[in-house]
Amino acid sequence: MIYQAKLSVPFGVLGIRCAGDALTGIDFLPATDKPQRAISAFAATVCEQLLRYFNNPDAQFSVSLMPAGTPHQQKVWQAMLNIPRGETRSYGELAAKLKSGAQAIGQACGANPIPIIIPCHRVVGKAGLGGFMRHASGDALDIKRWLLAHEKAALAPSVGTTSHSTSPSNNNGQVARYPYGGGLGRGK
Repeated sequence: MIYQAKLSVPFGVLGIRCAGDALTGIDFLPATDKPQRAISAFAATVCEQLLRYFNNPDAQFSVSLMPAGTPHQQKVWQAMLNIPRGETRSYGELAAKLKSGAQAIGQACGANPIPIIIPCHRVVGKAGLGGFMRHASGDALDIKRWLLAHEKAALAPSVGTTSHSTSPSNNNGQVARYPYGGGLGRGK
């Protein structure tokens, strides 16, 4: 895989993939991978914004996103963009909101090409942490736990995972469109 940057983060290395001035992917790489300086101004901006997030979970992202996916996946990813920091939603909650199935929501979460910025880590199981990066255990869930702790997501005392809120993302219950630099795809 060709990366425009490899960024060292607290739990490993992130491989940054860009197409022009749009972010197309973030891959979790082993901590043993050697960091790589950004090869473009846009990739440098992505790295700077990610580092700000790792220093302060309230940092906002403003880079343009261009994740490749099906219309259903795009809808799920847009819904994830509207989950505020420090909150989570269950697969079932997103399924009900999007008139889908919880398993289809989980599959779209696992297919998310831009994790962290499109916060699939904020989607959890009804009675547990759920999966992350198509894994139900191991290092992937450790990264999900780290991200949720970093964002100070509330822990549900009975299951030891994050709690979830059903409050709408804005006052009229509408999904806010494309909060991060043009959202999903260019020119939207």
